[in-house]
Amino acid sequence: MMYSREFLEQLYRTIYTIRIFETQCIKLYRQGLIIGYFHPYLGEEAIATGVCAALRKDDYIVSTHRGHGHCIARGGQLKKMVAEVLGRETGYCRGRGGSMHIADPETGNIGANGIVGGGIPIGVGAGLGISIRGSNQVVALFFSDGASNNGVFAESLNLAAIWDLPVIFVLENNQYAVSSPIEEMSRIPDLHRRAEGYGVEASMIDGNDVLAVFEETQKAVRTCCDGNGPVLIEAKTYRHGGHHVNDPGLYMPKDKLEYYKTHDPVTIAREHLMSRSDCTEQDIAEIENGANQAMSEAIEFARNSPQPSVDSFLEEVKQN
Repeated sequence: MMYSREFLEQLYRTIYTIRIFETQCIKLYRQGLIIGYFHPYLGEEAIATGVCAALRKDDYIVSTHRGHGHCIARGGQLKKMVAEVLGRETGYCRGRGGSMHIADPETGNIGANGIVGGGIPIGVGAGLGISIRGSNQVVALFFSDGASNNGVFAESLNLAAIWDLPVIFVLENNQYAVSSPIEEMSRIPDLHRRAEGYGVEASMIDGNDVLAVFEETQKAVRTCCDGNGPVLIEAKTYRHGGHHVNDPGLYMPKDKLEYYKTHDPVTIAREHLMSRSDCTEQDIAEIENGANQAMSEAIEFARNSPQPSVDSFLEEVKQN
């Protein structure tokens, strides 16, 4: 299938923006400006980008603790995102959520969740709401290979199946649950096969190829809208480092890490753009410069934004 230059540019702009967001926020973390954990999405950018590109404006997503890319791909504002991870009043959650709890109802982002697997039943609940209303929407539910070993995954997948809910289970298999390799956590490392026992349509794709992700998600959206959901997509990928910023990832085999870095989602998206359109190196540079400038402005905005006041925090506690 041939895609327009405009579409391929948008995919690359999104992937590159996610990459620059993560790399710059790691620097902010090192400077002591981000409190708590920060889980980079480096190496997995094509999944969020491809999935969200296939969704419609009124569809929903449910995110994870490694969810910055999901929010950006769904149309989140960089200024509000950086402000949130810096714990500032101007952030999406007024600085209360931080890196792992960003939500954006305006873009259909129901929210990230610091509990591994915690978003799965929330996504199924959103799918049930769609079914009850009879609206023609879907929910893209992101979760990890680690989350797939939680009991809530089996329960939620079964419930979605027996009620034919319009939920796309997006399994981001980065092959590690913190430091535990998938080979030691599951006898069958191809996790999409678990869906067979629940009568759920499932597939496995290259999670580093944004067009492969986009095309498979398009199919899943059609399936769900035809009343034949849910659908499970296993997107195979690999982190570019440890579980979080302070994890050096020494347990990750160097040869495997190097292989996946040569199969970088940013590089692949760039190659799609260069090979399928009349795009030039100068055009690529303009996209990257625009993203870099937007990120610089977001950082400046966040750093100049106020901390949440103690009085407003105590008032919220009192009200709740």
